[in-house]
Amino acid sequence: MISTGLQTAAYLVAAILFILSLGGLSSQESAKRGVLYGMTGMFIAIASTMLGDNVHGHIYLLIAIAIASIIGIVVARKVQMTAMPQLVAILHSFVGLAAVLVGFGSYIDPHAQELAGGERLIHLIEIFVGVFIGAVTFTGSVVAWGKLDGKITGKALQYKGRHLVNIILVIISIILGVMFAQAAGTSGMTYLLIMTGIALFIGVMLVMAIGGADMPVVVSMLNSYSGWAASAAGFMLGNDLLIVTGALVGSSGAILSIIMCEAMNRSFLSVIFGGFGNTSSSSSQKIEGEVTATSHSELADMLHQAQNILIVPGYGMAVAKAQYPIHELVKKLQNDGKKVTFGIHPVAGRLPGHMNVLLAEANVPYDIVLEMDEVNPEMEDIDLVMVIGANDIVNPAALEDEGSPIYGMPVIEVWRAKKVIVMKRSMATGYAGIQNPLFFKENTDMLYGDAKQSVDELNKLY
Repeated sequence: MISTGLQTAAYLVAAILFILSLGGLSSQESAKRGVLYGMTGMFIAIASTMLGDNVHGHIYLLIAIAIASIIGIVVARKVQMTAMPQLVAILHSFVGLAAVLVGFGSYIDPHAQELAGGERLIHLIEIFVGVFIGAVTFTGSVVAWGKLDGKITGKALQYKGRHLVNIILVIISIILGVMFAQAAGTSGMTYLLIMTGIALFIGVMLVMAIGGADMPVVVSMLNSYSGWAASAAGFMLGNDLLIVTGALVGSSGAILSIIMCEAMNRSFLSVIFGGFGNTSSSSSQKIEGEVTATSHSELADMLHQAQNILIVPGYGMAVAKAQYPIHELVKKLQNDGKKVTFGIHPVAGRLPGHMNVLLAEANVPYDIVLEMDEVNPEMEDIDLVMVIGANDIVNPAALEDEGSPIYGMPVIEVWRAKKVIVMKRSMATGYAGIQNPLFFKENTDMLYGDAKQSVDELNKLY
């Protein structure tokens, strides 16, 4: 056992490590160091909590940690990078569920029943708010997992008056909260249970109302929710480290969501309240031109002639695991003195930073991986753009078609380059479910087939 003072010092060290971890995760070069900081901080946090004076049943805790660790390792090793967004979403649901369970546990705790006056009122408010946030996070994350995994439709579920319904439910929850705070002993359990049911429903409806085009923002937003749920659990348990850690996760997730909304020209509040990113288009704009296809040998010749080459990866690259042969092709091109860069859209893939992680996994140099805002101004100087498995993030409709559901979203303007090759399995629409006029542009050719097989063929021909 350790003293309260030593435990507090350990919590302080862990909090500092968590802050350093977030700082490290802000760039690709320092990401591994940031992960190590976070792992070390979490180990210190768990160890110091278990060794505290007020903790009993250590053997049961150790068994639970061992079982959970084994499950976590097995699941993490089995999950492909393409399924990482789903994994992140479902892990957020666990945090929300934990906050709900902690809330109910804190309410029936005999020690909590001994509180009186203002101290009891504050504790009850902490419980009520914590359970509400946790319940919304739990069901919202489960629905997000279902959407990302294809088990639930990616279309935005909209019905007339949905915002009014949500507002009424929140008002009812506030009234229940007042009644809960006035109840004696544990007689407020009924109010707490009713509010939990309402919050679970709100979580479902909030995320169901968000369409496929906005799902990367949803993952980031749920990350923020899970942080606030953890912070609320910290208040209920009187654990300062959990409060600080939850606040760090909640605030950083909110900041990331805002940044991504700006990248998509979305209102942060609009995404939170749902109904945007709908996959059905009201566009009446007729797409002109015809789709032309090319071959691997023709593309190999284009690569020989081009001096400035841009590669724009998307979710299709992740599915095909094409990042490894792409790295091999990039090395060949660079050895021939050609300039090769990658253009990354902030919401490429289905998780913030998804493409950056995949390219780093294949050892693609960080200095040639550029953001959208860095490549767009130089697009006229690009001889050849290879769009690999991307769709919505290179869709001209975002700038040209006011009836498009992605209108106003900044995209990588590849059509301004001299030549564009789109590598896709078919003419299927992207995650937003809309047609892409880029495929019909005069300077665009399609190369059909699996991205990995296509790049492997290019490596043989080049």
